[in-house]
Amino acid sequence: MYRNRFLTLAFVLTMSMGALLLMDGVATAQAKVEGLIVGRSGATMTLQTSDSPKLVVVLTDDTQVAQVQGMFKARRKQMSMAALVPGLLVKVQGTNDAQNQLVATSVTFKGNDLENAQAIQAGMQPAKEQIEQSQQELEQQKAALQQQQQQVAEAQEKIAVNKAAIEDANKRFGQLDDYHILDEVTVYFGNGKVALDPKYKPQLLQLAEKATGTNGYMIQVKGYASAVGSVTLNQQLSEDRADNVAEFLLQQGHIPLTRMLAPAAMGESRQVGNDNSAEGQAANRRVVIRILQNKGIAGT
Repeated sequence: MYRNRFLTLAFVLTMSMGALLLMDGVATAQAKVEGLIVGRSGATMTLQTSDSPKLVVVLTDDTQVAQVQGMFKARRKQMSMAALVPGLLVKVQGTNDAQNQLVATSVTFKGNDLENAQAIQAGMQPAKEQIEQSQQELEQQKAALQQQQQQVAEAQEKIAVNKAAIEDANKRFGQLDDYHILDEVTVYFGNGKVALDPKYKPQLLQLAEKATGTNGYMIQVKGYASAVGSVTLNQQLSEDRADNVAEFLLQQGHIPLTRMLAPAAMGESRQVGNDNSAEGQAANRRVVIRILQNKGIAGT
């Protein structure tokens, strides 16, 4: 009887030690990084971090994307993968696969960082207030790092890397020089209207079909408004128009989220018609949809 008890106790201890070793192996596989998105191609994106200039992150259908909000960054707003654009500073949690790629389980970012990245994608320079706000945030990050156990020299080096990466992103993504424009469709809207006119749906479906047959394509959607009315209202109109067109392409055109750039609200910028005439105003109330292909993928 004592021998049986001894064998039972030994078995329990062996199983417990095995479970602890298994848990330890799972824990060590977890990874957490912070960096700037410098490239995006389908279901992968490339980060520039303090440890690696080109860290490949794999996005899956289970990847959670969220925007942190509030003074203490305690609240989270769920976002789509379309928000993960070059120039965006993100925090990624996940596991490393056999190819030394980080498979993301969650990606988070701050709202003002997304606004800056979208401004870069739209080909606009951030407003003076946005630049000053970014500088203040960098100083706050510097102060926070200095309060921690890290050395002052390491904190300053990381801030310098972030500033250089943001400046580089402004240069790289401020224009479409790195992309071929393979096709383009323009959708027009009535005064104060944001709903997609059904007559444009066949054109958009044809564009989506052409895109899905293109290697390494991305879809860009930019919304505009005429200068009639308030600037704030026109900015919102351009955003709603772009969002509605993007939603149609996702739902009816079956464009994957990983192939959509975040819809850009251009407001009253880039006017193509004279707002002193009804014809000019109608020309300015538009959404421009483009199929883009990276020149590196195209081999040119």
